[in-house]
Amino acid sequence: MRGLVLALLAAPLIAWGQAFPSKPVHLVTEFAAGSTGDVVARVLASGLRDSMGQPVIVDNRPGGGGVLAAGQVAHAAPDGYTLLVATTATQILRIFLAKSTPFDPVKDFTPVTELGETLTLFVANTSLPVDSLQDLLEYARRNPGKVAYGTSGVGSATHLAGEQIRLLTGVPLVHVPYKAVSQALQDVIGGQLPTSFAILGLAVPAIRSGKVKALAVVRDTRSPVLPDVPTVAETVKGFEAPRNFVGLYAPARLAPLLLASVHAHTVKTLSAPEVRERLAQGGFEARFSATPEDFAAQIGRQIDLVARIVKAAGIQAAE
Repeated sequence: MRGLVLALLAAPLIAWGQAFPSKPVHLVTEFAAGSTGDVVARVLASGLRDSMGQPVIVDNRPGGGGVLAAGQVAHAAPDGYTLLVATTATQILRIFLAKSTPFDPVKDFTPVTELGETLTLFVANTSLPVDSLQDLLEYARRNPGKVAYGTSGVGSATHLAGEQIRLLTGVPLVHVPYKAVSQALQDVIGGQLPTSFAILGLAVPAIRSGKVKALAVVRDTRSPVLPDVPTVAETVKGFEAPRNFVGLYAPARLAPLLLASVHAHTVKTLSAPEVRERLAQGGFEARFSATPEDFAAQIGRQIDLVARIVKAAGIQAAE
């Protein structure tokens, strides 16, 4: 119902923007062709094409940890024809974890809306004598330094989640960084690693086949896919999940009416049941921000959260 109401409210803005776009729109993204993120960008592009009545071209610019894609948009004209589909790694985490960046992740962009996120679980090897996150924490207390968890790398959202659990509970969990959480999940399945964070879409088949145990969902509410699995915050009081969302951004100084038009077209696209279903099939939960200001505020809250975790955990900038 909320999506329908927002879509109806968007109609006047879309009508105002009939002069925009009058030529193809480019969605620049850090995702490699064929990746899960690329699928999200292409589903979005297809819906925007139908809404805008113009071609919407996905421009894949992988490499540099998202810097190539974000840099292209940061230096583009603020005319609404060049937009960025990016993750928190580039737009939030990089602020604290990179020694230098050829653009300002905050000042050089206009936030448009959240697009959604890939849900993350905390899982364990089936041989580990635990059935819940609480069990794991108690086991780790009795076996200090022996319980390791895998993440997608130092400073990633999953690493920050693990560090926050450690800081809030005082339990000595050992961080093991991987290049991708899919690799960590395979090591949990194989018994080389006791626990790991894992993307829901990859973890669910392993959970249902009995290859791993699901201990917790890393977000503020339970997942409808696994409704019996509690959130981390249900066990670790004060835990706030570092979000790993995908968002839509424009260059800085985008005119307010252009911003409103781009936002309205995107809300209309993400409100379509067929779009949400296509994204859900890949384990991606579509979401949108009620206004660009709401999205900017969300980014600000996440920047504050990441700053607190990075400082408390003593995580150092790389590169």
